[in-house]
Amino acid sequence: MKALQKFGYPLFFVIMALLPHLLDSRWQAVAITFLIFTVVALSQDITLGKSGMFNMGQALFFGMGAYTSAILNHQFGWPIIATIPLAILIPAIFGVLLAGPIVHLRGDYLLVVTIGFNIVFVQVLQNNLGGITGGPNGIFGLDSLSFFSVNLTSQLAVYYFAFLVLLLTLLVMRNLEKSKTGRALHYLREDQLAAESIGINTRIYKIFAFGLGAGIAGLAGTVFATQYAAVSPEAFEFIQSVLFFSIVLVGGSSVPGILIGVFVMFVLPEIFREFATWRYFIFGFAMIAAMILRPRGIVPATFGKIPKFLLKGGKDGVE
Repeated sequence: MKALQKFGYPLFFVIMALLPHLLDSRWQAVAITFLIFTVVALSQDITLGKSGMFNMGQALFFGMGAYTSAILNHQFGWPIIATIPLAILIPAIFGVLLAGPIVHLRGDYLLVVTIGFNIVFVQVLQNNLGGITGGPNGIFGLDSLSFFSVNLTSQLAVYYFAFLVLLLTLLVMRNLEKSKTGRALHYLREDQLAAESIGINTRIYKIFAFGLGAGIAGLAGTVFATQYAAVSPEAFEFIQSVLFFSIVLVGGSSVPGILIGVFVMFVLPEIFREFATWRYFIFGFAMIAAMILRPRGIVPATFGKIPKFLLKGGKDGVE
């Protein structure tokens, strides 16, 4: 893992920074989708992987961020860049409000509730709540990204916008893992009762995880709306939440595992276009195989350092 952090991540960043210059417009669009969905999957990891809460409604917050930017830009003329704070804040606040009454639920009970919220959200969008969501057709004709009155209309600009968001998300994840809050979330995931017995306020940390994950997903939603200059309800349906949930589970709640999961789910089907309609079928079998062969995930996350004397075959261990 240390070798990965020392060499793997810098190599990945260099490749991703140079990649769009080697691709045509179609593959640049695929690369942008990869970056966006990786950010959403990482936001899902905060609630599912880091905190152990079965949230299967992450597409709700993803869509909320996208629609916040779309409505503010289309209805009120805000520049896309100016919508970013509210695209983060509104999903985060909603995540906190949603989590408040349901965080006491565990396992499949929490799963069902979050599924219900995702379905309700899509129905609200399709019914054109307040006349501002555009109904089933969504909202089209959004402005391009602009910065200091300079319009960044190229797909290359959108790519680097998405890449910057991914870098910021990875920075948040890294700081979270090394912080007191990250340790508390890890203990919460391992054993809630034990965490409470050592003084961790599990309710507060669960709500925090929901809010943080929702805010990051909302930011990804803004990038999504910028990429397509449009939003529509079907992009945020329940099946998308299932995919993000599955990617974190199969990936092992680690950054490399999540990157592999997003690549398999969203990039490979584009490489093998003739098999694109089979991606759910193939991914389903991949999930089954991963759970049998790698029950902790493709690249299991690690936390902390186990003393050498506790390891089998260690200097002070028992052979």
